[in-house]
Amino acid sequence: MKLSEALYRTVVNWDDVPEDVIRPGVRRRVYSTDEVMLCWHSLSVGMDLRPHSHADFDQLAMILAGEADYYIEGTPHRMTAGSMLLVPAGAEHYIQPLTEPCINLDVFAPPREDYAAIAGKLPAVLNVGP
Repeated sequence: MKLSEALYRTVVNWDDVPEDVIRPGVRRRVYSTDEVMLCWHSLSVGMDLRPHSHADFDQLAMILAGEADYYIEGTPHRMTAGSMLLVPAGAEHYIQPLTEPCINLDVFAPPREDYAAIAGKLPAVLNVGP
């Protein structure tokens, strides 16, 4: 069964999605269908900044709460709740939260393959699908 089939017509709250601590100051929740992936990050001021890039997909970032500087190729972009920014594939980027709570939602279409195992747990956690 496809992931989307297990989630059709199922209301999900972020509080129901398992949270992983990625490193001190960074917590993640992942919701994914077969076509799109949402990654909710709760970020703390002073967290380790980790510049990185991914060559094979763009990343759409949105700030849901707080304020942050989102760096792309060394240039900061000030973001507040409701701000969105498209990070092109291959561009080095990272986020630096300036206030707490800072909630960053990343959107990936198609879903990231390296997060597939995390996303695949969701139907079982929500008790949907076979």
